[in-house]
Amino acid sequence: MKYDDASWHYGGDFPADLPREAGATHTGMFIAWALLAGLSGELHTTDFPEDIPELTKRSVTPGAFFLSACDGKFTDEDLSVEGNAFASSYFDVESGGYLADYEETLGQNLPAGRDSLYHIADSWESFDKLRPVLDRRLAEWRARAA
Repeated sequence: MKYDDASWHYGGDFPADLPREAGATHTGMFIAWALLAGLSGELHTTDFPEDIPELTKRSVTPGAFFLSACDGKFTDEDLSVEGNAFASSYFDVESGGYLADYEETLGQNLPAGRDSLYHIADSWESFDKLRPVLDRRLAEWRARAA
């Protein structure tokens, strides 16, 4: 199953002033968080064991990691069984949970004219602001699932 694909974001209302890589930031933040939170699937733990240390060392930004390690595609192979169960309920575009939290946490106070969610910086500073929200959402989800 494919949750997201960076290429899905390049058309339509994608800002002309941004590189295409900006279409990967929001998903890159989620993937980086999930892998660092221990929700990685066999693909990243067995087939590509260098993925997690690369994120831990912060040698690449979350969006750049998503583009290089996942080819800009977020699929069920990226996550564990628990990770997929969580992503199915939280990352789902229809429910809007993740994107609403992403916008509320990182989309406030963006400069006029650069205020789309695609303008959010692909940085560890952005990740560090978002991480506690994702940690809380996972804990809430686990509590409901117990």
